[in-house]
Formats: sequence, structure tokens, C-alpha cells
Amino acid sequence: MIRRLALLLLAALVLVAGAGQAQAAGYRYWSFWDRDGDQWTYATQGPSTARPSDGDVQGFRFSVSEDSGDAAKPRGTADFATICAKTPAQDGKKRVALVLDFGTASDAPSGETPPAGRTACARVASDATTADALAAVAGPLRYDTNALLCAIAGYPKTGCGEQVTQNENPTKSASPAEKPAQNEGDGGPSTGLVTGMAVVAALAAAAVWQSRRRRNADS
Repeated sequence: MIRRLALLLLAALVLVAGAGQAQAAGYRYWSFWDRDGDQWTYATQGPSTARPSDGDVQGFRFSVSEDSGDAAKPRGTADFATICAKTPAQDGKKRVALVLDFGTASDAPSGETPPAGRTACARVASDATTADALAAVAGPLRYDTNALLCAIAGYPKTGCGEQVTQNENPTKSASPAEKPAQNEGDGGPSTGLVTGMAVVAALAAAAVWQSRRRRNADS
């Protein structure tokens, strides 16, 4: 009997360990990137504080990801010379090349279809931020109360950095999610995890009771 309870306890622990992993696939949001040569790197500042230089290439990608470590990079290989070929330099202004990747259908919110990706050359004031450049060529933009970028060119129509469960986004691997740093979540335990913990506690108590009962019967 003790051995059977021990096996049940082990099985319950495995279920609890997997509960957090199966709960969420990540968060749906616009990630922000800098291009260095032909490589994309996750931006260390938000678009509202970053101040690109003339000739910089920056990108945005809409997708579902767990954190910056697995975020999908913008697609496309166009460089500054290609993107800004038809936008001549101007005194007192700078040109910023932007790559806008609206993501895939599997990452899109329910009922929405991602627009085709595109590039744009923003000619803005020399002290302009990336957000200023983006607003000049890809409006309307939408932000939440925490200044998290929610929509570019009106996409998506609703939502902002929302958590996406495994069932909603089956193409993503199930593992614990970390919300983007711009919009921290509450991090509370899921209902499944709490239930699993209760099962483990109940089985552990049953094992202890059964062990004591056997010792009393033997004495």
C-alpha cells in the first residue's frame, strides 16, 4: 500500500511540474530590434527612448514569444541603402530605415489577418526617437498606459502584450512564460498548479497516515 501511494505521489509531482509548462506559451506583442550589419539584436531600449542615428536600420516583429531570448526576429534582408534609396538626405534631418514584420497567421489575434511586411524610410528631426520615426511612416500607433507599443499601422486592432495559452497558440512550445519587461505581469500561480499542489498534499498525508497505522498494528 505504501509503495502504491508513493507511486501516486510521484505521478502527482510530475503533473504539477508540467502544469506550469502547459499553462502558457508566451505573450503576443511587438518586439523591437536593431540591425548591426546583417544581424538583428534585441533592442536594449524601448522605441520611445531610443534615438537612432542617421543610417540606422531598426525592425519590429509581431509574434508570440516567451521572452527576448526566443522572440522572433524581423524577416527580410533589405539594408539602409535599399530602404532609403528614394529618400534623399536633408540638412537638420536624419533618415532611419524601418523593417516592419506583422508576423504570421498563427501569431495573429483571433479574427485578424496580419498585413504583409514592409519597409519604410523615416526622415525625421536629428533628435527624434524611434517612436517618432515610426509614427512618421507607420501610423496609427497604439500604446497602453505603461507606454508598451500595442499596434503599428493599426495592427492589431485590440490587445496588448496579452498572455497566450498553449491551446490558443499550438505552434509554440509549452514552457514557463516571462512577460516582456515593458509590461510586467502579476506572476500568480495558475488554477491547475494550485489544484495539483493540493493533490500532492493529500497523497502525502495519506501516506503518513497509512504508515502510522501499520506501525500501530505491528506493536
